[in-house]
Amino acid sequence: MEYAYVNARIKAMKSRLLDRSFLEQLINKPDIDSLIAELEKTTYREELDKAGVLYSGIHRIEVAIRKDLVKTFRTVLNLIRGGETESYLTLILNRWDVQNIKTILRGKKIQENPSEILDCLIPAGELDEAALTELVKQPDVKAVIDLLATWGIIYSRPLTLNFREFSETGDLLVLEYALDTFYYQDALSRLKSGESDDARILKNILVTEIDINNIKTVLRSIRDRIDIEEAKRYFVKGSPDFDMERLTSIMKAGTIDGALKHLEHTPYQFITTIPQEYIVAEKISAFEKELERYLVKKAVSLFIGDPLSIAIPIAYIWAKYTEVTNIRVIARCKIIEVPEKELREALISV
Repeated sequence: MEYAYVNARIKAMKSRLLDRSFLEQLINKPDIDSLIAELEKTTYREELDKAGVLYSGIHRIEVAIRKDLVKTFRTVLNLIRGGETESYLTLILNRWDVQNIKTILRGKKIQENPSEILDCLIPAGELDEAALTELVKQPDVKAVIDLLATWGIIYSRPLTLNFREFSETGDLLVLEYALDTFYYQDALSRLKSGESDDARILKNILVTEIDINNIKTVLRSIRDRIDIEEAKRYFVKGSPDFDMERLTSIMKAGTIDGALKHLEHTPYQFITTIPQEYIVAEKISAFEKELERYLVKKAVSLFIGDPLSIAIPIAYIWAKYTEVTNIRVIARCKIIEVPEKELREALISV
């Protein structure tokens, strides 16, 4: 793998990412039209022009940034076609397949308008835009799962195995956690025998993501007064520092405040500094946002990692995704006139 060439190309792409000062300009724009005008000065111009033929307003932005993101990810993947590196990078991109499937299942459960579901999808993995469009056309959750199975998509396996329980309980978390568990176990099993720096870098990111998801599950379970034994079934095996015993111990604290005390002197102690008002109100979204920011910062920090490894492509993928997420947040906040303070709190800063 010619990492010197590939990573030089990716660093050149990184130089075109929007910096913090430009995001500030976007935040200060008074409306969607002025936001679009500012974005037309960037690399998003090409897709904005194409989207402008059929769409206007926020839909034009949504379509343009989604297509630009997918095109960018495909460019990165094409740079490293073949061998172990491609398979590793594909594992990262597959996380969007999982997220897209979960989004579609949620939409079908509440009978959301198909166009609204499509607007939330990012066709960056194996499931391209045509496949996702076809899935969204399906009438219900079962039909979505059946179509995935017909196509031979591996993520249909955990969904099919757990569909009966979902149909009996109506609890979509049964399918979502089955899907997450399958994704992480499958990804880690592919990395298990890998002794390369690339395998270690990727495994570290995946294990961190698992730990964060487990902590989120603990906090939600405490808030929702879920039985410990019931909650334990939704934990995914991550790092030894947050094994089943440790997670169960945190849950036994019984309160958000008590759980946070267990996170002191760990890499996640930063969420213990969240204002008391959020702890008292059990506003879990505040903790989830900080945990997500931590994961993004950790992934993007790989830019200063080994220049002859997969670190640079992984960092770029996360940085680009973060940029698109921030643009989407700003645009949506402009539409519903969210106060600037709340807008800034919703952004993912890196």
